[in-house]
Amino acid sequence: MADPVVAIESLCYGGAGFGRMDGKACFVPFTAPGDRARIKVVKDKRSFIEGELLELVESSPLRVPPTCPVFGQCGGCDWQFLPYPEQVQQKGAIFADTLARIGKVPRDKVLPVLASPADFGYRSRVQVKVTERAGRVQLGFFRTGSHDVVDFGAGCPLAHSQLNRMAAEFRELLPTLPQLEWIHQIDLSIGDNGEGIAIVHSRGGGSALVERLARDRSQLPSVGGAFVSAGRKGELERAFGIEALTYRVPAGITPGSKELRLRFGRGGFSQVNYRQNLALISTACAWAGLTGQERVLDLYCGNGNISLPLAQSAARVLGIEGYGPSIVDATANAEANGIENVDFQVGDAAQAVRRLVKRKECFDLVVLDPPRGGAEAAAELTGLAPQKIIYVSCDPATLARDLASLCNNGYQVTRSQPVDMFPQTYHLESVTELVRL
Repeated sequence: MADPVVAIESLCYGGAGFGRMDGKACFVPFTAPGDRARIKVVKDKRSFIEGELLELVESSPLRVPPTCPVFGQCGGCDWQFLPYPEQVQQKGAIFADTLARIGKVPRDKVLPVLASPADFGYRSRVQVKVTERAGRVQLGFFRTGSHDVVDFGAGCPLAHSQLNRMAAEFRELLPTLPQLEWIHQIDLSIGDNGEGIAIVHSRGGGSALVERLARDRSQLPSVGGAFVSAGRKGELERAFGIEALTYRVPAGITPGSKELRLRFGRGGFSQVNYRQNLALISTACAWAGLTGQERVLDLYCGNGNISLPLAQSAARVLGIEGYGPSIVDATANAEANGIENVDFQVGDAAQAVRRLVKRKECFDLVVLDPPRGGAEAAAELTGLAPQKIIYVSCDPATLARDLASLCNNGYQVTRSQPVDMFPQTYHLESVTELVRL
């Protein structure tokens, strides 16, 4: 039987092209709307088919040459073969469809995607995989669906140039380090001022590695601080340099607000696209519409990324975060920026909501920015009686699920703003506003 040919109609969440075959939905990675693709069927289920691209019988007129020489091998990108405006259009359609289908959110509540000012060189953090092959160090990312490292050569085009310089310096240094075979990953991060921190992950030999990095500091001129995470516990040992990075939140992000400088410690979370992070903060603050009288709850608050800008227009803000070091950063950020009307607590968000509901506490505004799995206690937020909820999400499917839950418990979606934090991939950030009926 000849390999089938599928006409690709659109893109879908997950990055694959979508077409139809024998009356079933057919998903084919690395295809574009307008392609006619010869495929190998790799999964044939009752309602859908997954295919592997064998040949483009007819190429879409949308296609452009990928920038990266290892695109299609490395698992980091999905859509480099599409011009960026088309990526944005497809993301908006997927996002609106997901919210309508799962969350029953009317499509007219979804605003156009805020495109990233830079579609390459925007990432401020990368996790670089390390291996050795035929006596040569390989630095890069995993091949799709495997733990095979694809070497990115001169660097990743999505990463800021400073990160690629840091990676290049490690490429030269790694062969000289003890127990190279134990080193499997290097986390590279920069602040918006270009300072960089590296965390070297090793399966052992932590002390010897710390000593060598400290001794060879001069060979890593682009690295402002270096740490080692060794063994099963993965505790960080400092080799040299700075312990935190910073980024700026400009004045005026809320009416009359002052400039903030926010830090996050080594290993702490920060958004990967600083300019789009400001778009998230700006949208959340504008939609909050605070007058100085409100009590605000910020769940999954991290280092105070949204809490502290909001606090400048609120009566009081309570931030809750499960990762202790981020709360250390949030507290330090409040103190460094002279913000006194905030309280930060380490705790599980769902348990915190249940505890606050049990104490019959109320908030005017609840902001949440959960991980990809969504908010465990979404429906229980209604027990805090907020007039407004602002939900920041990095996963449209879990967002839609949680919106459906909230809308079944007395709230309605008034608007949702997708924000493209991750060009060249299918991933999308968003801010959604709900108000109490």
